[in-house]
Amino acid sequence: MPLFISSIASGSNGNCYFIGNGHEAILVDAGISCRETEKRMARQGLSMQQVKAIFVSHEHTDHIKGLSVLANKYQLPVFLTDGTRRACKLAIPDRLLHPLADLQTVGIGDLAITSFRKYHDAIDPHSFLIEGGGHTVGVFTDIGRVCERIDDFFGRCDAVFLETNYDMDMLMRGRYPFFLKNRIRGGYGHLSNAEALELFVKRRSPRLRHLFLSHLSRDNNDPDLVYNLFDEHRVDTEIVVAGRCAETAVYHLGAETATPYQKIDVQLGIQYKYDLC
Repeated sequence: MPLFISSIASGSNGNCYFIGNGHEAILVDAGISCRETEKRMARQGLSMQQVKAIFVSHEHTDHIKGLSVLANKYQLPVFLTDGTRRACKLAIPDRLLHPLADLQTVGIGDLAITSFRKYHDAIDPHSFLIEGGGHTVGVFTDIGRVCERIDDFFGRCDAVFLETNYDMDMLMRGRYPFFLKNRIRGGYGHLSNAEALELFVKRRSPRLRHLFLSHLSRDNNDPDLVYNLFDEHRVDTEIVVAGRCAETAVYHLGAETATPYQKIDVQLGIQYKYDLC
């Protein structure tokens, strides 16, 4: 069974990632409004009726802005750690909230979602590995550094949403105050282009088909710069820049023929490399 994946939003103004198999799907994070999530998914032929759960990486606003409305409107179970739940102060009934622990695997239909701790300046932040139909997708964003688990899990993936937040030169020359620059590059903030590229070159699997360059900074990165940096080393991996203000196309793993998602993409003219504001 194929997996279908798309970045609905990626950046400090909102993050949301779709992974599904044609029968059920999950969202990782819900950092844009419910209305905007629905609109962007509809443009891709994706339906919220297919979404069966939301997994929350951490409590920062750009990951939970639309969470309460989405969960209540569609009565979706929300999986998050106890620390994240306390920090979020969500207007969601307890019956929809489900605890997550480090290295816990949750089954959603034929999808298996494993959560694991990451380095980031939040209460109890987690990344996710999603498996289904013999394929594996990683959502590795908002990470301050590459830990042993990221190093291991990255090498298992057929597709990855990988943080490429900033170019070091742009960050250091930019307008941010020094304390914020230190926060970003200090091991609990975000991953640089160079750090992400090192992981990609050293640890990618021959199975890796799609790499989504994610959570790009508006001020400290450039989509052409980071795309060209990774494209030089891509081999058989398709490089996609996940946009801050628009969804990516829907990509598939394991589908031999065109899917309804692909057909809708062509009709709407959404076969693009990236679209950032």
